[in-house]
Amino acid sequence: MVSIGILGLGNWGSAIAKMWLDEGHKVKGWTIESEVYESITMENINHKYLPKLSLKGMDVSMHIADTLDGVEVVVLAVPSSVILDVVDQVIPHLRPRHVIIDLAKGLAPDNQMISHAIQEKLAAAGMANPLAVVTGPTIAPEAAAGVMTTALVASEDVSVAKKLAKTLTTQTFILHPASDPIGAELWGAFKNVVALACGLVDGLKQVGTLGGDNLKAAIFMAGFKEGCLLLPQLGARAEVAFGPAGLGDLYVTATSPHGRNRTMGEKLGTGLTLDEALEEMHMVAEGVRATRMFIDRAEDDNIKIPFTKALNTLLNGDIDAEECCRRIVNLN
Repeated sequence: MVSIGILGLGNWGSAIAKMWLDEGHKVKGWTIESEVYESITMENINHKYLPKLSLKGMDVSMHIADTLDGVEVVVLAVPSSVILDVVDQVIPHLRPRHVIIDLAKGLAPDNQMISHAIQEKLAAAGMANPLAVVTGPTIAPEAAAGVMTTALVASEDVSVAKKLAKTLTTQTFILHPASDPIGAELWGAFKNVVALACGLVDGLKQVGTLGGDNLKAAIFMAGFKEGCLLLPQLGARAEVAFGPAGLGDLYVTATSPHGRNRTMGEKLGTGLTLDEALEEMHMVAEGVRATRMFIDRAEDDNIKIPFTKALNTLLNGDIDAEECCRRIVNLN
């Protein structure tokens, strides 16, 4: 058994805490949300993100230093948009024994990979803590409820990945070690782009006749194809596309009713503007930011990404959901 500090008690952070608590690990949690802190402290339940499931046994705090004190594994379970700010807060409290796991995926500001940006911050502070990325088909409510779930734990040092997989795998949460964190991160971010597009179909189905499984399959196929062509040019190994971090995560995120990015796309498909859809979401939908960052990255490298471009045109308010879908299915 190990001692784990989870920074960020949103949807996935709370779910992964639940699984490790059930396995007998000692788990601490950190949040900046007072309502989350109070509900866990008073009732052992995160009513905002993981209602009805007990987090009994978890020590929760609103102070990072308290959460990191005495733990062996530090889990970064915050959105990609703020993760580097959290790392800055973490660094003064890091010790050489701490192994870091990043649950955020994809691109940090300035189009850096999140894992690279974290490593640069650690190096600048004179630290060399091991770092791994965890990603895969992990719908949080199902995982927390005990549905068997698989994911990839990837590190440039494969021995770190293997040790983490062995230590943190549970009866229902199966971790597979890998040595390509960049590929895992890139697919973890790009699947949110595809999920947004697939969600448009569900929204269109609510308001008209265009939406349906045939259209969603066509959009899913077009998105997967673009990922297979684009992401290796950005540094991913081609085989990652066909594992848990690629096709597995893409499928569940694009089809599950629990998927935040699919839900966001559904709202856009009903005719809501981006601002209106964001207003209705209480959890972060990473796909909007990922879409724009992949556009920037592709332009920097002179790569054509028509699928992502069509979706970005919708997010900018220049076309509607039906036209976006038509553009996607008419791609050569």
